[in-house]
Amino acid sequence: MKILIINSGSSSIKYQLMVMPENEVICSGMIDRIGLEISNIAFKTASDSLEELLPIPNHKVGLQKVAEMLLDPQKGVIKSTSEISAVGHRVVHGGSDFTDTVKIDEKVKLKIKQLFELAPLHNPANLEGINVAEEIFNSAEQIAVFDTAFHQTMPETAFKYAIPNYLLTENKVRVYGFHGTSHKYVSEKAIGFLEHNSKIITIHLGNGCSMAAIKDGKCIDTTMGFSPSNGLIMGTRAGDIDQSVIFYLIKNLNYTADEVNAILLKQSGMLGLTGYSDLRDIESEAEKGNKDCQLALLMNAYRIKKTIGSYTAALNGLDAIIFTAGIGENSSYMRKLVCTDMDYFGIELDDEKNAVRSKEIREINTPNSKAKVLVVPTDEEYEIASQVYQLLQN
Repeated sequence: MKILIINSGSSSIKYQLMVMPENEVICSGMIDRIGLEISNIAFKTASDSLEELLPIPNHKVGLQKVAEMLLDPQKGVIKSTSEISAVGHRVVHGGSDFTDTVKIDEKVKLKIKQLFELAPLHNPANLEGINVAEEIFNSAEQIAVFDTAFHQTMPETAFKYAIPNYLLTENKVRVYGFHGTSHKYVSEKAIGFLEHNSKIITIHLGNGCSMAAIKDGKCIDTTMGFSPSNGLIMGTRAGDIDQSVIFYLIKNLNYTADEVNAILLKQSGMLGLTGYSDLRDIESEAEKGNKDCQLALLMNAYRIKKTIGSYTAALNGLDAIIFTAGIGENSSYMRKLVCTDMDYFGIELDDEKNAVRSKEIREINTPNSKAKVLVVPTDEEYEIASQVYQLLQN
């Protein structure tokens, strides 16, 4: 069974065409920096690879480009879209309606659309991916895998806000958590690597960033909440902020609610601090002496370190921290900033191991480190394909 996985992030599209249940990857690729002047396009098969620099203004154009590459007469991997049995879509916000993988119909699409306001950088892109895929791969079953599902094991003490009870019971206002597909995948990989269920903190660092406290394979807390906007500092999102700032901007500075929303989601985070949203640009500028970029990196790491402390308390111990996703896997500098002066928690980084690049799970702590420091490459596409295949077999 050929399953195409589409993972639309806030500024990227990752995709894989897989044969299941053999777990064979026919091709994979990514389009990132969507919406910027120039986007990076990658397409890779067992025998060939393609890299291009093109302007990709939005996710619809990006997905059309993916289809074009899959069907290319020379480098493509399928002759007809009918070869694809199912398309698995990562959908960020499932609200309280979706706690498991589902087949997509008009009702499901309507629910995803109703959640736009809670995930404005993601759910619209996710739904766009579904609509475009329905047109291009019209004989395939369309399946949705929700980022919020993994976090449904959180206890009420963690997911409930200290607001009037009716807002939870009647309006479902609560912590949902996100990046669940990634947190689930890397935590399971880490548990296999450590060979026992453990007290683990997973740190997903990309354009969007989140952390999760995982005990015996189950999530007990996570940094993102009702929407994917709070917690850590992100590419364009502010993360945690005193809610009074919002009212101050509206009442005293005369911003509208929509303008404040745009500021906090699209103009803040690393972009607001430095003028750049891509960490590669920020690290490069920091090396050149840009003080705004240097400070932003320290602030980013500081927020992560504070969360490691609070989650170690929630777990009543710490066996391992896991770095994953684009920044977590590739930025040795960010990993070093996070792990510096963390010896109280038993975290000691080996600089030589940290500097090595690899696509394999690896340990980058010193032999004396009481807590393991792991880099676990995430594979949300595999996790999605696995869940899609299991659903279609039932």
